[in-house]
Amino acid sequence: MKVIVIGGGIGGLCSAIALKRYGIETEVYEAVKEIKPVGAAISIWPNGVKCLNLLGMKEPLRALGGNMRTMAYQDFRRGEVLTRFSLDPLVAQSGERPYPVARAELQVMLLNHYGREKVQFGRRVTQVEQDSQGVIARFEDGSEARGDLLIACDGTHSVVRSSVLERPVERRYAGYVNWNGLVECDEAIAPADQWTTFVGEGKRVSLMPVAGNRFYFFFDVPLPAGLAEDRTSLRDDLSRYFSGWAQPVQTLIERIDPQTTNRIEIHDIDPFSPLVKGRIALLGDAAHSTTPDIGQGGCAAMEDAVVLADALQSHPLDAEAALRHYQQQRVDRVKDLVLKARKRCDVTHGKEMAVTQQWYEELKTETGERIMNGMCETIQGGPLA
Repeated sequence: MKVIVIGGGIGGLCSAIALKRYGIETEVYEAVKEIKPVGAAISIWPNGVKCLNLLGMKEPLRALGGNMRTMAYQDFRRGEVLTRFSLDPLVAQSGERPYPVARAELQVMLLNHYGREKVQFGRRVTQVEQDSQGVIARFEDGSEARGDLLIACDGTHSVVRSSVLERPVERRYAGYVNWNGLVECDEAIAPADQWTTFVGEGKRVSLMPVAGNRFYFFFDVPLPAGLAEDRTSLRDDLSRYFSGWAQPVQTLIERIDPQTTNRIEIHDIDPFSPLVKGRIALLGDAAHSTTPDIGQGGCAAMEDAVVLADALQSHPLDAEAALRHYQQQRVDRVKDLVLKARKRCDVTHGKEMAVTQQWYEELKTETGERIMNGMCETIQGGPLA
């Protein structure tokens, strides 16, 4: 069996690595000549960590992951701690530790594990076809690839998706803008082993430790889409949006490098089905584009890859049945993740400000138990719970 994988990001490479474990031949095609990950870093929660462990990357992941041992919410104006608690109960209940990692370094790890030389870069898919014998992917440069199956890991703007659904889908603006990047750890901003989040006014500023004595930081602000803002105005924009916020936030704004800080308007896509059609399957953001509010976008793609490979292994004589099994295992799970992230997004970013204010008040008496129970419920819904 030969599987064509469209996309060399997290979902595509995890899929190719998972299939390779079972001796299934893969060809990976990536649209760009050089992958530049969207976003500075990613939080890999225990469900994703378990998937990477299974795929043989346990030790490399730990070398990249930040030492995140506690979690805290702090008041936006005074900087005082609203709640702070250890993540050890989460680790004990889920069986793994979360690892925030720089996206570029995660990408290198995946490429090295699969084999960078095996990925065909600069091959942008324009059309896919299938029949009873297999699939054909046609590329912008006029070339084509043939295989028994095709796995579309071509992201939130997926070209292949409409071939599966037989209709276009629209991305939904989530209502906020996210700025993110990496900066050197500084205890004047936040403890180096803590996920620290300042909240207020429907906005947030968050920092997570990654390897190399760095914080992954992000700023969220509810804003209209399409504002004329870019790196040239970035520091002034953040200073304006976070005027009056606590000194650690002001220090962070001073320290960031506008040239390496990303500004992203956050979108998701309403959950949909089917995820497969005949010999073609959607995976990762192509199948379930979500906001980052519960940190499960990348983890869900890792789960997809593990479930897909297991389905093909357990249905060796009927590839289409394998893909249907993959869909059955994933469609409700990914719908749940998209909607959970959307609900969390609305509370965090003040869609109904009275609800958000109530959340701020609840944080003052939060022991960590309620938050971690919610995290564990999400994590344990994965295939390797």
